[in-house]
This record gives sequence, C-alpha cells and structure tokens, in this order.
Amino acid sequence: MKVSAVVISHGHAVELAQSLPALAPQVDELLLIANPVPDSVPVALPPSVRVLRNERVLSFAANANVGTANTAHELVLIANPDAVPEPDAVAILRGFMEEHPRCGVAGPRMLYSDGSWQPSRRSFPTIGATLVRRTPLRLVFPPLRYQRRHYLLDERPEEPAETDTMLGAFLLQRRAMLDEIGGWDAGYRMYCEDIDLNYRAAKAGWERWYVPAAVVHHEYAAVVDRKFLTRHTVWHARAMLRFLRKHPERLLALR
Repeated sequence: MKVSAVVISHGHAVELAQSLPALAPQVDELLLIANPVPDSVPVALPPSVRVLRNERVLSFAANANVGTANTAHELVLIANPDAVPEPDAVAILRGFMEEHPRCGVAGPRMLYSDGSWQPSRRSFPTIGATLVRRTPLRLVFPPLRYQRRHYLLDERPEEPAETDTMLGAFLLQRRAMLDEIGGWDAGYRMYCEDIDLNYRAAKAGWERWYVPAAVVHHEYAAVVDRKFLTRHTVWHARAMLRFLRKHPERLLALR
C-alpha cells in the first residue's frame, strides 16, 4: 500500500524545515498545504514536496479534506508541521495497516522534544473531564493527575493497542474509511476534529490502533491548558458543543 502525506501549515516555515526532510523519504507522495499567512513555506523544500497554496485560511479539518482530495494513494497521513517522525515510523504504521484491514486510523507513540512520553492515546472525552480541564476546577484537580482514565496515564503499551482516539498531529488513515464517513468535519474551527473523526470511525465499525513501535517527536502546544478565557478557550468550548450536538449520547458519559 502506498502513502500520501498531507502537512498543513499556518505560518510554520521554521518547523517544516525540520519535519519535511524527515517525512519526505518515508512516503510516496507529499503535499504541503500552505495557508495565506506569512512564513507558511520554508525557503528550501525537499524535491518531492508539492505545494498547494490556499486562497484563504482554512481550518485544520478543512485543510485535511483538501489534502485528501488532492492526493491519490490508499493511505492518507495527516501531519502537523511540528511532528518529526523517526526514520521507520511511516513504514511501521503502513505495515500494521496492511495486516489489519479494519484498521481505519493508526497513530504512533509520541514523544516531547526532550524525549519524554506524550499522552497522545486517550479515551473519548466525558462531560466531567472536560469541565475540570476547561474551568478553574483545573487548579484544584490537575487534569494529568485526576483524569488518569481519559489520558490513559496508567497504560503505556509496548505492543499495538486498540484505542478510542489519538491526537491528530500524526495520523495514518485508510482512504476507504474517510470516504465512508465523509472525511473530516470542516465545521470545527479548531480542536476536537480529531476526536470527532475517531468517534465517527468507531461508530462505522473501523478500528483505531496505537502502534508504539512507530515514534514521532512532537512538541504539543496545549495552548488552552495554560490560560483561561482566551480565544482558544472559546474555540475549544464551541468545538466541544459541536461534538455533543452531533453525538448527544456522550452526555451520558460523566466520568
């Protein structure tokens, strides 16, 4: 199976100077989507990279759909510009999906830039966990201590493990699955689009797998975890409301 990679840039030329050379040799097709903001394309590009320049700024999910529509292969990798894969990461994910035909999404082990483990494999969010993470309750109940179930902090599997959802920073997806579920939901401005994708995949019977032998280095920004009442907080709240409107059964999941 061949892999089409889509990397989405909103002014990330500095990060792309490191991630694109690491990714290009591992895939069969590499499309960089450059949104019309300064520094979306690095000065030097690997020769295999094709650039698609948007006329207007699009959301991550909308860009993912544009990238999928403008690539050709059976597997579609959507990657953040700051996600730097180790040399065999894509081959490991691809090999796993070849052996598991119902795997619709495969994600790697993610590490911070200092090499420490990043909790990229997670359970689907609940009302209780979201309230703690996005309100001043976080000061009393630190999320990474009291939401062990959501962040799966007590599980660090060394073998492939099925999961609810994974961070959307580096996900290998089966095009057949994307076609079946209608791709990414471009109605999300920012946040929760990866959760929604994985949730709809699950409802359609597609498996989602965490494959820890594939390793990707990623400096997760976690902007909404650092301050209250910013525009990012508002965007996240709107995204969660959209998710709950689409999937109201999650209102019953309190913990």
